Amino acid sequence: ETAPEMTTRTAAKPAKRATKRAKKKATPPTLPQIVQTALEDMKAVNILMFDVTSLTDVTDTVCIASGNSDRHVRSIAERVIEAAKKAGFRPLGIEGAREGEWVLVDLNAVVCHVMLPRTRELYALEQLWDTPAPAKAPAAVPVKRKRAPVRKRPTAS
Repeated sequence: ETAPEMTTRTAAKPAKRATKRAKKKATPPTLPQIVQTALEDMKAVNILMFDVTSLTDVTDTVCIASGNSDRHVRSIAERVIEAAKKAGFRPLGIEGAREGEWVLVDLNAVVCHVMLPRTRELYALEQLWDTPAPAKAPAAVPVKRKRAPVRKRPTAS
């Protein structure tokens, strides 16, 4: 006689159901988000982002940030450029990278100013771009105006 064959019984695995739920695709970050992340990664100080679409046709967003030294300012600007290039955005222009006191990076839709605190204080770009929202004008009330008296021109006789 042969020994009875031992079989092991495994628990049945639940069948994977085909779900029709579409996986949500993460939306790629916008250029202002890319710039802000790069600034934060490099420990830029006092980062401000202004939506200037209603003020100018030159750009959509102006960002202003400070660095602690001229080397820090240059490094911040370089990181912004690297991050933008990695995301497929080419800078149109870079100014002031050699000196490092104030570096301007023009990415078309975003113009980024990275400056030393004393330079930032001197030029006060925040005051230029941070305009208060226009106040709502009260409902217009028609005003009756008096007509100016008509002057008669003297006739030549």
